[in-house]
Amino acid sequence: MLRFASKKMLGLATSDAQSVSRPAQAVFPRFYHENVIEHYNNPRNVGSFDKNDPNVGTGLVGAPACGDVMKLQIKVDEKTGQIVDARFKTFGCGSAIASSSVATEWVKGKQMQEVLTIKNTEIAKHLSLPPVKLHCSMLAEDAIKAAVKDYEAKRAKSASPEAAPVEKAAHA
Repeated sequence: MLRFASKKMLGLATSDAQSVSRPAQAVFPRFYHENVIEHYNNPRNVGSFDKNDPNVGTGLVGAPACGDVMKLQIKVDEKTGQIVDARFKTFGCGSAIASSSVATEWVKGKQMQEVLTIKNTEIAKHLSLPPVKLHCSMLAEDAIKAAVKDYEAKRAKSASPEAAPVEKAAHA
């Protein structure tokens, strides 16, 4: 629906009532900024990694008020702490999908602590989200933080002194 609406608003849709829709374009403002439409039509980094991979952090967040659910995963180089790749899967509106896409683009190549400084206001400003869609950029920020927290919890668990005796006992 969003894809059709965006094409119609940009004058790319073909229909029998095309002569009627052309004058309407001058009257009705565009509902979504072109950055949202671009990331919705051509989302970057869609997919997922193995959540059991020790170098992958998974953030799963949702907004019960609107039904948007976002899963963002980061793959980290354990030696450097740099995020080498990111993936997302989002169930939600075009703004949520676009926010996820932007978030994955922005985290790639950055250090773990650096991505924690990405704020929802920056994502919202980049996508020119209206106030009613700001929760989508908040989800993206929360997903980044949750993915980093998950990765750090996995690293702490694998580095804990309790893990070594359990492994030795299992191999005996």
